Amino acid sequence: TPSSHLQLSLALPKHPTKALLQIPAKSQPIPNPVMATTIQKFKLIFFVPQSSLSACKTAIFAAGAGRYPGPGGYTECCFVSKGLGQFRPGDAANPNIGEVGKLEEVEEVRLETICLGREVAVKAVEALKKAHPYEEPAYEIYKIEDM
Repeated sequence: TPSSHLQLSLALPKHPTKALLQIPAKSQPIPNPVMATTIQKFKLIFFVPQSSLSACKTAIFAAGAGRYPGPGGYTECCFVSKGLGQFRPGDAANPNIGEVGKLEEVEEVRLETICLGREVAVKAVEALKKAHPYEEPAYEIYKIEDM
């Protein structure tokens, strides 16, 4: 029976070493090794009276929050919206605003920002707690999934 043959031909340069050392006329960008790795992202959301917003933003941004992971180097990124907060301080409370046992409504703002890495998220929450006027600031942390 006739046998089948697979013929493979390779075109190799005369000087393979020179071909490997040649640099293209237009150099390609070198990938950033930090951006090549997956960084966990978290969203920090908190509520604060307008009068204390600036102090809280300064604190969380100093802790590393608000840095966008793209090549533009954006920092201090956040979204702020206005709303109405409500709470009733318990018997053991020492409220910054309002009175124990009395329902209180306060105009507040909601701030949303990004934290790159768990360590930054933890530091941002610690900074928020120190800068926030309430004895128990309302905040939320969500892990962001890349798609």
